[in-house]
Amino acid sequence: MKKLRIGILDLVTRAPSPGLYGRLMNPNLASIMPQAIGVWCEQLGHDVTLVCYTGSEDLLRDLPADMDLLFIGAFTQAAQLAYAISHMFQGRGTITVLGGPHARCYPDDSRRYFDYVLGFTDRDLIDDVLRDRAPHRPLGLHLRAGRQPTQLPGVRERWKFISETVAKSPTRLKIVPMIGSLGCPYTCAFCIDSVVEYQPMSYDQIREDLRFLVRTVKHPYVGWHDPNFGVRFDDFLGTIEDAVAPGSIAFGAESSLSLLSEANLARMKKAGFGAMLPGIESWFSLGNKAKTGRKQGLAKVEQVSDHVNMILRYIPYVQTNFVLGLDDDVGEEPFELTKRFLDKTPGTFPGYSLLSAFGEAAPLNLELQRSGRVLPFPFHFLNNNQAMNVRPKNYSWPDFYDRLIDLTEYSFSWKNIARRARGTQRGFPVWVNFIRGISSEGFGRIRYHRTIRRLLDEDRSVRAFFEGESTELPEFYRRRIERDLGPFWRFLPAGALMHDPHAYLARETRELVPLVPARQAAPIV
Repeated sequence: MKKLRIGILDLVTRAPSPGLYGRLMNPNLASIMPQAIGVWCEQLGHDVTLVCYTGSEDLLRDLPADMDLLFIGAFTQAAQLAYAISHMFQGRGTITVLGGPHARCYPDDSRRYFDYVLGFTDRDLIDDVLRDRAPHRPLGLHLRAGRQPTQLPGVRERWKFISETVAKSPTRLKIVPMIGSLGCPYTCAFCIDSVVEYQPMSYDQIREDLRFLVRTVKHPYVGWHDPNFGVRFDDFLGTIEDAVAPGSIAFGAESSLSLLSEANLARMKKAGFGAMLPGIESWFSLGNKAKTGRKQGLAKVEQVSDHVNMILRYIPYVQTNFVLGLDDDVGEEPFELTKRFLDKTPGTFPGYSLLSAFGEAAPLNLELQRSGRVLPFPFHFLNNNQAMNVRPKNYSWPDFYDRLIDLTEYSFSWKNIARRARGTQRGFPVWVNFIRGISSEGFGRIRYHRTIRRLLDEDRSVRAFFEGESTELPEFYRRRIERDLGPFWRFLPAGALMHDPHAYLARETRELVPLVPARQAAPIV
């Protein structure tokens, strides 16, 4: 095979990010899989240029114009940007490949704009694509390995790509992405990892990567990308404790409350864990994940609050994650209980996600599509906060947004921003919470939600779209996409603003286009 010129684009955001928080944090959100593909392509003898788009780069300048293949990794919120970039480079003769969460969730839509769309991906699958490297149009090939790879290139192998990306951060906070496991043992109905078999990665490689970091970087930070860190807690913490001296690396991870016992937290504190993002999700379900059993409502609030306050005694930065609009939620109680939780747990930063059905991400989405509750919001707004593409079961849209705005204003009032500062250990956590509260995640979302609430009353096209009475995209949303895509707006293919929100259901009920047969991932030895 001849040496190919390969570009890899990791879209961690969907548009320019002029805000302070985005400039500081986006360089620390790089994905692991684009870096792994870069390593595999180089191992196969090809030239690689990797660009992590953090919102400040000029992609028209930074991406080589003469690539043979372009791999793009994207979350769904960046799909329209990915489609436009693919269309532009296809016009130059480049073969384009899409991977990442959007490719897994919306493969049929993605095939209209890419030559290849990848599900589970391993080194052999990448080799297959590079050997074929042919235009597949008007519908691209959907390729997937039989399972997640059993191993990925480690930090040392990915270091060239990691260092180029974290160097973009203007502060000392430069987070190195690592992963210790794939899949999740929990079955949250809305989660893409709920149907993926849990598997730990190599402990020997984790140990080697941590030792490489302490030799290479002064005061390194590691962000664990595991869907649920620490499922095999003793094995993972034992590996960290064996690899490096206590506190020589600062760690952050997302985990469930059920794993965060006081004994485990004491070990994590000693090892250097400084940030934890546990999922609470709901006051009326998912008790196994929160270690609250059958407790619901106020009883669950009381127990979870005590638990999170205990975590804050060991871990200086804690974000608690909630999903709003679940079918278990009725009336004002879920929102008022969240306020009660914030009152009792002032040191935590609340992360609110609106219930969203991401295509084929979870079996629940089939049920929602069958019931006609999934709306065709453009992918650009499916970032868990700018659109809820599932019509709520127990609320009218105005009622839901009234309660959402009330909760968000309460959470990011100056009073609660001050209480959060007093309830948090001094230093970095206070600074981060303050920046997040006054930027796009706090004040910015309040402004946005107020705009949507006003449009529900004043713009008939918006209300009809929300109610499922019309599939015509309101002008408000079209203008937003045009503004955010900037110079790439003119490359957006015809029809790419909208998608079929019932494609998953159609896939299940009739054969649309035969897929390339799934094959078993080859073991890595």
